[in-house]
Amino acid sequence: MSTATPQLAPLPGTSEAYRRLSLWHDTAGEDWTPRPCLPGDTEADVVVVGAGFTGLWTAYYLLRAEPTLRVLVLEAEVAGFGASGRNGGWCSSLFPTSEQALAKIAGAAAARDLRRAMQDTVDEVGRVVQAEGIDAHYAKGGTLVAARTQAQLRRSEREVASARALGIGPDDLVLLDRAEAAARLGVTDLLGATSTPHCARVHPARLVRGLARAVERLGGVVREQTPVTALRAGGVDTPHGSVRAAHVLRATEGFTARLPGLRRAVAPVYSLMLATEPLPPAFWEQAGLHRAETFSDHRHLIIYGQRTADDRLAFGGRGAPYHFGSSIRAPYDRDSFVHAELWRTLRELFPALEGARVTHTWGGPLGIARDWMASVGHDPATGLGWAGGYVGDGVGTSNLAGRTLADLVLRRDTDLVRLPWVGHTSPDWEPEPLRWLGVNAGLRLTQVADLEERVTRRPARLSAVLERLTGGGH
Repeated sequence: MSTATPQLAPLPGTSEAYRRLSLWHDTAGEDWTPRPCLPGDTEADVVVVGAGFTGLWTAYYLLRAEPTLRVLVLEAEVAGFGASGRNGGWCSSLFPTSEQALAKIAGAAAARDLRRAMQDTVDEVGRVVQAEGIDAHYAKGGTLVAARTQAQLRRSEREVASARALGIGPDDLVLLDRAEAAARLGVTDLLGATSTPHCARVHPARLVRGLARAVERLGGVVREQTPVTALRAGGVDTPHGSVRAAHVLRATEGFTARLPGLRRAVAPVYSLMLATEPLPPAFWEQAGLHRAETFSDHRHLIIYGQRTADDRLAFGGRGAPYHFGSSIRAPYDRDSFVHAELWRTLRELFPALEGARVTHTWGGPLGIARDWMASVGHDPATGLGWAGGYVGDGVGTSNLAGRTLADLVLRRDTDLVRLPWVGHTSPDWEPEPLRWLGVNAGLRLTQVADLEERVTRRPARLSAVLERLTGGGH
């Protein structure tokens, strides 16, 4: 694996440490000096815990609707420290639970409503980026998911057939044949690809940092390096003081397990990424992605990539283990074995990468609810609200969550507050060691299923088991 000089480990909490978190942090055009922490006890109308996408979108829409609200956002590190600044940069309409599974839970009409809301969300993010002057490299090029084996091709055919049965037409999802797919994506062994227009490539750190500044322009206050040590109806505690507020909104996603009493609410599972150096025009003539499409393939163990605005490949995937006790630690952000596997996979997709340099490697935790169902909710009696459990699909879903939370807090009767994920309560994960055994067993099953398909060239017998384990999602 050809890499740049190994990244040093500066002191935690310094601007240099934040810049080294990922490619996105490094190229965000920020000096990453933290905003001031909470100066002492205070009051607010709404306190939001977490300055990632969910918390900042919520603050943004609250202040857009009610400019006089006192909205305070508290962040343990800096805005964009977590998954919001480290993800694959897919602002997509993907939701972690499939439409078929949602239809069984809430009915076909409700499932369709959520799909349409997610599709609209991709455009809403683009609208805000333009309105607020956020240079997030937003480009709505859609997503291509390659089929590179007969098993993957059959899976893509079933996906499109299921979509048609749900009334999803070719404007929303289409199966491209080999020639059509190859005209847009130059990966090896290509047999076809599914294509959807409902995704935009973004630079996530630029988006989240620009959103924080938009919240401040609207009158919101963002306090960084202010970890919340206790969260309850009526307020929160931090090492720097307490906040009294009528509404307390939790927007901590994968870091939720660090809050008292919530260790089993969400499992923090790591996803890792790498980025190449900027690649020459000759490479892109073969590789394609000329419309800034995001890309993946139909294997079981999720991979995801994008062509960045400066012509790098930013590529990631699952494969890192879940750590016992929902542990979250900085050393887990980089795993030499997983990063080597990602680099091998990327070169398998694009052999012309041989000799190219990997300039950045990174990772971070995402949040998975026990039933793989993202949710958003607010209890008007206590003022407590939450959103999360995006299973890695949070760039778009967090915007919908922020708009929905704002409507719930303001008691506005809108279509958003009637969507089927609103008020959903997922069961807790099992206690350890069952949680560790279960999550990591699921990971191994996906790897075994992919290996089986490579060897047998037929759909894995484990496919149905994996679908049940993930709630019909991905």
